[in-house]
Amino acid sequence: MRTWQVERRKRTRQLIELGGLVVKAGVVDLTGDDRAIILGALLWMADKLQSDQGERARALWAAKGKQAFEADPATHKETDRTDPAVRR
Repeated sequence: MRTWQVERRKRTRQLIELGGLVVKAGVVDLTGDDRAIILGALLWMADKLQSDQGERARALWAAKGKQAFEADPATHKETDRTDPAVRR
């Protein structure tokens, strides 16, 4: 397989995983799948991370995310990335 194909697959997988997080968080249902609201929220989050409150927000959100992953082990397992059955 060519290098560009491998990189494209990696990027595709990353985009799918990130989209899954948006769904998992309930954002799609809460916004009625309104892409403008979702993008606006993500832009607000990016602004917050770049502000003087960025470190505090990062720590808060990281803790909340870790707690959510721990509450649902099926959501995130390090072995999923290497398990051939998961890649299908």
